[in-house]
Amino acid sequence: MHFNLFLLLQLKSTEIHFPVPHTTLVYIDLHSVCIHFSLLICSSSFILNDFQMYKIDISLLLEHAECSFPASVVISSVTTGSRTILHMNSFIVGDFARRGVDISGVAWQPWGETPCACCVVCPTNGSRTVVLSDTNLPDVSVEDFSKVDLSQYKWIHWEGRNADEQVKMIERVREYNSKQEEKNRVTISVEIEKTREALYQLFPLGDLVFVSKDVAQHFGFTSAAAALKGFYGRLSKGATLICAWAEKGADAMGPDGVIIHSDAFPPEKLVDTLGAGDTFNASVIYSLSNGGSLQDALTFGCQIAGKKCGVHGYDGILH
Repeated sequence: MHFNLFLLLQLKSTEIHFPVPHTTLVYIDLHSVCIHFSLLICSSSFILNDFQMYKIDISLLLEHAECSFPASVVISSVTTGSRTILHMNSFIVGDFARRGVDISGVAWQPWGETPCACCVVCPTNGSRTVVLSDTNLPDVSVEDFSKVDLSQYKWIHWEGRNADEQVKMIERVREYNSKQEEKNRVTISVEIEKTREALYQLFPLGDLVFVSKDVAQHFGFTSAAAALKGFYGRLSKGATLICAWAEKGADAMGPDGVIIHSDAFPPEKLVDTLGAGDTFNASVIYSLSNGGSLQDALTFGCQIAGKKCGVHGYDGILH
């Protein structure tokens, strides 16, 4: 679905068309029954009118005042019924722009479609179910990464995905670092979240390694501390290993072999846990990259991840 709408959508028609000023056509393809949750901007009254016309339940709609509306131009062939979709004002790029995220290093792919995930959040306990519509969009390749000017970065983080390619990317950074003074070297961090054998080759490649609770349990570890002791031998000399364990907080081990711990900081009410792990990782990296100690970074990560679990989305974290 191209719209970013928070609603419970139960409709049995197969296609709905929404006319949009200054575009040809915006459309939604639906199967027999579809449930979708997302967001709606306040200025899109024509969408609300259409929902009322088609008797769509919008009781769960959540309005956002400061968003731009993503639109698509759909060019339909009168003779064959085929269509070409031209996406305009991507809401993803728009989100980056509003938040001051530099996307100058993004590798724009000449083909493929952006994946879409439907995230169903339980309002009673903040748990979530993610239904991913994966597509043919390629992962970042070694060729893409070869165009990155490493002198412009002081920290690069890899989420374990296409590990065989990522190993080559990291090797390029390590070769670059070998020729630089320490102050100019790029710090490398990796996250090993999924229980996929190919990802485990990333363990010895990071200066900082995040390993997930799922991976730890897959190997039979029953606590973060046990996971650190069990996995640390896989790391390169001088590296740091971190393992977060949900409501039990997180543990870390540096080259001195000492395990440090931070308790979790749960909110008064769990609202939305989607992205809590990424929030934790980002907060730890932010703290360390700004000179914080490992203990400070671990505690900061748990604090910000806990704050995130108490709000919808991410905009409320800093308030």
